[in-house]
Amino acid sequence: MKVICFGVRDVEKPIFEDVNKKFGFEMTLVPELLTHENVEITKGHDAVLLRANCVADQQNLEKMWSYNIKYMFTRTVGVNHIDVEAAKKIGFKLAYVPFYSPNAVSELAFSLGLAMLRNIIHMAKKMEEKDFTVDAGMFAYEARNSTIGIIGTGRIGFECAKAWKGMGARVLGYDLYPRTDATGIIEYKSFEDIMKESDLISLHCPYIKGQNDNLISKKSLALAKDGLIIVNAARGELINNEDLYDALVSGKVKQAALDTLTNEGQVFFKKHSGKLPVDVYEKLYQLKPRVIFTPHIGSFTDEAVKNMVETSFENLKEYSETRDCKNKI
Repeated sequence: MKVICFGVRDVEKPIFEDVNKKFGFEMTLVPELLTHENVEITKGHDAVLLRANCVADQQNLEKMWSYNIKYMFTRTVGVNHIDVEAAKKIGFKLAYVPFYSPNAVSELAFSLGLAMLRNIIHMAKKMEEKDFTVDAGMFAYEARNSTIGIIGTGRIGFECAKAWKGMGARVLGYDLYPRTDATGIIEYKSFEDIMKESDLISLHCPYIKGQNDNLISKKSLALAKDGLIIVNAARGELINNEDLYDALVSGKVKQAALDTLTNEGQVFFKKHSGKLPVDVYEKLYQLKPRVIFTPHIGSFTDEAVKNMVETSFENLKEYSETRDCKNKI
């Protein structure tokens, strides 16, 4: 079985090779993401393994099907980079990774949130300028005196909630399906109440097109306290970025950490010499250090990558042996 894997960074290659020892697939590891320009390199393979921001639209899907590729997998939880309806209609066998190390994303979200709560990013910026004076921007409120709102309390959100609770914070949670094992850690509230009461909001819910687009918007931000901190390690589509920018300018939002953006491939995974190609992201960038972008690296850890690759290869093995897969899309 020949499988081509896109978006494999150098540091990830040893993990792919180690995991593959028990599968024996013939692998082609490609550092670039799948695009319209490089789709032809999939020729000669049986399966394609994608990561977020690969282009699996109808154009690419039809080309790959013409190359006799039958299996289309993603090593992500989200599948919005695949035209699933078109892929199914064409005939692809599809599968995804329903979960991986929840600590990977939760650790990033927690560390970004704590860095902003403690104004560390502000201090790092001053150090770059050799400015070691103490200013009002360094003054912080301790976590134990803060209220943290967790939007989405699945595996990742729950780990993040436990980290904040360990710091002594009051932790509020919102989820369509509240956990039964969160007693003493999460106090469940309505989304509106979390917006009103939280000093910091951490987003960990899935993006469901047409249902929770722009969850963080002018309307929901109007409910918040002045000086809110926002961390998004979920999906960019959950935030209306123009509204976020306005809230940052007005002071309604103090700081924002964004690991995901809408149409993030236009900005992330590239080095830019001039202005960013999306106006609102350039405007947000100009507010640094109050705004920090991290290029969708929540899952960029040893354990998470291992989990993703193992599950993806198990998906391919299961499909090839049984013609079905428990993780099918």
